[in-house]
Amino acid sequence: MKKLSFYILLILLVTSCNSIKRVAEGEQLLTKNTIFVDDKKTSGTEDYNYVIQRPNAKALGIPLSLYFYNLGNPNGSKNSKEWEERHPKTYKFFKNVFSEKQSIGVANSFIGINNWFLTSGQAPVIIDDIKINRTVNELKSYYFTEGYFQAEVTSKRDTVGTKKGAVNYYITRGKATFLDSITKKIMSPVLDSIYEENKKYTFLKSGDQYNNSNFENEAKRITKLYRNNGVYHFNLNSIGFHQIDTASVNYKTNVDLKISDRIIEEDGSYSYKPYKVQKIKKINVYTDYTYSDKDESIKDSLSYRGISYFAHDKLKYNPKYLSQSLFIHPNEIYSDSLRNLTRSHLRGLKNFKTNTIKYRELNDDELEANIYLTPIEKYTLGFETELSRSNIRNFDVSGKFSILNRNTFRGAEIFKLSVSGSYFNSNNGPGWELGTDLSLEVPRFMAPFGLNKLVRKRMSPKTSFYAGVAVQRNIGLDKQNINVGVNYKWNYNSKKTLQLEVLNAQYIRNLNVDNYFNVYASEYSKLNTVAQTFYNDPTYQLSVPNEVLSFMSMVAADTSFAANNPTESQSNLNILNRYNIISSDFLIPVIAYNFTYNNQSSYEDQDFSYFKIRIANSGNVMGLLSNQINSRNQKTVLKIPVAQYFKTDIEYKKFWQLGENSVLGFRAFTGVILPYGDSDIPFSKSYFAGGSNDIRAWKTYDLGPGTRPQGLEYNIGSFKFLSSLEYRFDLVGSLKSAIFIDAGNIWDITGQDFADDESKFNGFSSIKDLAVGAGFGFRYDFKFLVARLDLGFKAHEPYLSGNRWFRNFNFGNTVYNIGINYPF
Repeated sequence: MKKLSFYILLILLVTSCNSIKRVAEGEQLLTKNTIFVDDKKTSGTEDYNYVIQRPNAKALGIPLSLYFYNLGNPNGSKNSKEWEERHPKTYKFFKNVFSEKQSIGVANSFIGINNWFLTSGQAPVIIDDIKINRTVNELKSYYFTEGYFQAEVTSKRDTVGTKKGAVNYYITRGKATFLDSITKKIMSPVLDSIYEENKKYTFLKSGDQYNNSNFENEAKRITKLYRNNGVYHFNLNSIGFHQIDTASVNYKTNVDLKISDRIIEEDGSYSYKPYKVQKIKKINVYTDYTYSDKDESIKDSLSYRGISYFAHDKLKYNPKYLSQSLFIHPNEIYSDSLRNLTRSHLRGLKNFKTNTIKYRELNDDELEANIYLTPIEKYTLGFETELSRSNIRNFDVSGKFSILNRNTFRGAEIFKLSVSGSYFNSNNGPGWELGTDLSLEVPRFMAPFGLNKLVRKRMSPKTSFYAGVAVQRNIGLDKQNINVGVNYKWNYNSKKTLQLEVLNAQYIRNLNVDNYFNVYASEYSKLNTVAQTFYNDPTYQLSVPNEVLSFMSMVAADTSFAANNPTESQSNLNILNRYNIISSDFLIPVIAYNFTYNNQSSYEDQDFSYFKIRIANSGNVMGLLSNQINSRNQKTVLKIPVAQYFKTDIEYKKFWQLGENSVLGFRAFTGVILPYGDSDIPFSKSYFAGGSNDIRAWKTYDLGPGTRPQGLEYNIGSFKFLSSLEYRFDLVGSLKSAIFIDAGNIWDITGQDFADDESKFNGFSSIKDLAVGAGFGFRYDFKFLVARLDLGFKAHEPYLSGNRWFRNFNFGNTVYNIGINYPF
């Protein structure tokens, strides 16, 4: 059956891969557009933006969407009656064997499949002379706006194959025209005064080449200038540019900027009136506005710092805090920027569905501002569930219930309580996990000693408090995890975000340390090999847990055994170190600084850069306050080891939009963690490699450190490098695909004695230890999330001896990664 399905699919693909299958006689499929500027072929994307007709979209040079369209028939049946006429025998067969209703159902199914091919694919782009002429005119207009007033554009069609054609466009620009003298005539005195104070920022300068975009930018600059300086009624229509000579023999043109007065309409007649600067006299804030209740009476009101607050019901927002999101104030001049900033901050409170600011003219000099806020429901309930599988858990079902309370303390705060749990089956049997988290987000800085004034409120400062508790059973060593934290976050500008974690404390307690060697069976197996050498007994098996612990300590202290059996002694040290790291309880008090740069303008923007750096320190302050140490010379608080380390993570991402349906993405990550004061690095803070968002040819914790052979249940390191290159493209409809290359590894850079040579980072020579994976994937865009399946193949395996390249590059060793949204 599988072979039959494969052959059917193969036949469908072969029959559809004729790109001219749906091209009629006398028509040509457009395969390419080429533009020549002054006899030179250009690859500039700006010119091609004005081409009306473009070839069918391609992915990896293949018009997949066209091939998919060709699987359908645009002239196919439109209803069951028409399908019956075209397939009478099939229709009659189903009617006789089953019923008329079943025959209609079969017909509709075939019609639906055919329509799905047509709507999900892309019809062939047929060369159209009318659209060619439109493109010629568009290109001529474009070069006219660039100052080439005498530009000439012609076109030529070429036949490049059976029913296939290409179009060439030839542009002769001629000489460019430059700006000569620039004069102005501004009717309103107040506008003239404002212009003179800011004319140094003009986009129009004598001697520059004529460019229409400079005139557009100048008009926008002037409009923004006036509307941010109190001229509420000013609009773009009052600006005009005159005396532009497009036929000048000396290729120079004079420019006359004219700004007219305000046009007033009264009883159907129009008159001119000088513009004036207007101040905001009154500000009214309606805190529970809805369109259905807009005519209801006001039942509660309050005035705070000259601003009036109203509510149709009870006033639920404290004006003292709500006013911190208002940047328009009484007796100040009108400003577009402050109006937009107010709207942005009100949206950032995440308490209101909509916010609208309307102005009403009181007289020639004064305005009234009315702010209408429509609150979101105070309480929101959420439930999430997930089914997953990993190399540790064979089956895992989890759920999360949350309740969100907005405006908790009447200051637009957001309080969230969530309870989560999971049940799973692993190699060690069934297990479960329960946890609860509390968080409170305050839309302002809550800091002592007036430190809240260090960050301006226009930067949207936020303070977050959080706490959480989690308990595990039959997961590793059955951890208890308690965390509390306070952090401050603010937007330096639209692209830069800063965050300061003044407290990020975590307490990790292991409840079932005796289970270590049952969970990490590879460690136990290796330790038995050491014991068989130590006792000279090839059948010796250590008892768990007591003998194992005493044996590791005994071997670590035996210098004679280390001298005669260095490999086994080193293996024992490695196992002892990993045991200490994972089985130890830890107190991890972190202070961290985060900086993020992201110039993505919107969700649709596919051409942007992203940079993030996080610098963290754990245990520095607490280490200074505590004078207690344990038997391993580690700082402790209440006999709990304090994790002491410095950690830095740097990540860079860059995306290039290569066409209408393809994006090239690059990511690089470097992380370093260095302990001090004889501290171990907590397992949860160490680096690992592999997984659906990492090096996808290896499972999570499966790779490294360095060239250490695989076989352990987990692998961690103190230094990590990761890079990925991914080409994303559309297939058909909402189905997308990607091909990728991942490279990276983890290493040990602590310099401690127990680290084996295979794990250590040795500078640039360790580049040869990079693991390289490649693969492809499929993604389905559900609009609210993207479901992802990536197949990773091992290209370079640094732990292999001899040839390390492509030895397991096959489907038998494929790693399948299921994920939500893109890997980076």
